[in-house]
Amino acid sequence: MTEMKTSRRALLKTAGGVSFAAALGAPIPFARFLAPGLAPVALAQAVSPAALNKDGLTLLNDRPINMETPPHLLDDAITPATRLFVRNNGLPPAVETVSAENWRLAIDGEVETPLDLTIADLKARFETVTLQLQLECGGNGRKFFKPGASGNQWTFGAVGCPQWTGVRLSDVLDAAGVKPSAIYTAHFGADKHLSGDPERHPLSRGVPITKAMERHNLIAWAINGEAMPALNGHPLRLVIPGWPGSCSQKWLTRINLRDKVHDGAKMSGKSYRMPAYPVAPGTSVPDEDMTIIHSMPVKSLITYPQTGVKKRPSSAFEVRGHAWAGDDDVAAVDVSIDFGATWRSADLDPPDNKFAWQHWRIDVTLPEAGYFEIWARARDSQGRSQPATTPGWNPKGYLNNMQHRIAIFAVL
Repeated sequence: MTEMKTSRRALLKTAGGVSFAAALGAPIPFARFLAPGLAPVALAQAVSPAALNKDGLTLLNDRPINMETPPHLLDDAITPATRLFVRNNGLPPAVETVSAENWRLAIDGEVETPLDLTIADLKARFETVTLQLQLECGGNGRKFFKPGASGNQWTFGAVGCPQWTGVRLSDVLDAAGVKPSAIYTAHFGADKHLSGDPERHPLSRGVPITKAMERHNLIAWAINGEAMPALNGHPLRLVIPGWPGSCSQKWLTRINLRDKVHDGAKMSGKSYRMPAYPVAPGTSVPDEDMTIIHSMPVKSLITYPQTGVKKRPSSAFEVRGHAWAGDDDVAAVDVSIDFGATWRSADLDPPDNKFAWQHWRIDVTLPEAGYFEIWARARDSQGRSQPATTPGWNPKGYLNNMQHRIAIFAVL
């Protein structure tokens, strides 16, 4: 890894729950009594996006660390690593314990030949692939549901679409020999539970074998040609595009193939699940009536201009952004400047590859001075469009694909 600034290194050590003495510049005589995951109060001010080389992101939670990206900072066609959101469920492995050279990945369970692979083995035995793949948290947009749901109050910025480099998950599973009895994967990482209990996993999710064998899933070690940030999974992670980001296990150490639906941490109850039928807001839904989230819904984002800017009336300016649609493609993006009364079609680029977001743009002219809003809505290849407001309410605030709106002031 590249050398980090002292503040960033200190914060990453804090996030890993290990020795803080170097960061504080003083010994800690009672360090043995400090509960796992609890940082010295003197380091509290270090918990900031800038200290993590994520300057400009919004910190939603510092235990575990979660950050989202304001839409205008997602304007790049390929999301920079510094702009990629952070979604953690537990405590990342301490930086000092992470060695890409010694990292190991086990493939076991319902396979003919269990594998124990280093990253060097992955590079030597399988084709290296680079793909641009979108990744989105299942709770992106949770903030806007009423009544609200507990959890990180994501708005629009828990999404990104970098280039990932690694090997195809399907190639590795083929090498292990998938047994006919295998129906689901189970993913495990090196992060620790917030309680500090080594027997508990903060997150262990999986996908059906049919999704796992899709050729765009990667076991990745690089982002945009460089080692990925520690908080985004260095040195090895899964990328399962189009499905909730929780399926893309970070700090990946094991993939276990199972003969039943995986029942790991955050696979049961209401975690990453939706009601099997429409419910009224605030309804208590029995766990047995919740279904696992698969493909994410169609969505679009306005990345330029930034909300709240001033423009001259009668002067054209460009509006642009991205759109994506889970397992499907985006068929169209429309834009409105009159609160949805009329819509115009934006120019829409094809994706760089399957599961990459699609870029759109349109020239807009505001007819007179005053306050305007620009609305964007995308339609997917199945004919489904974004709703104007939050879609069907659910207990955990998942899958909000409401239209994105920005404010524009036309000023003479």
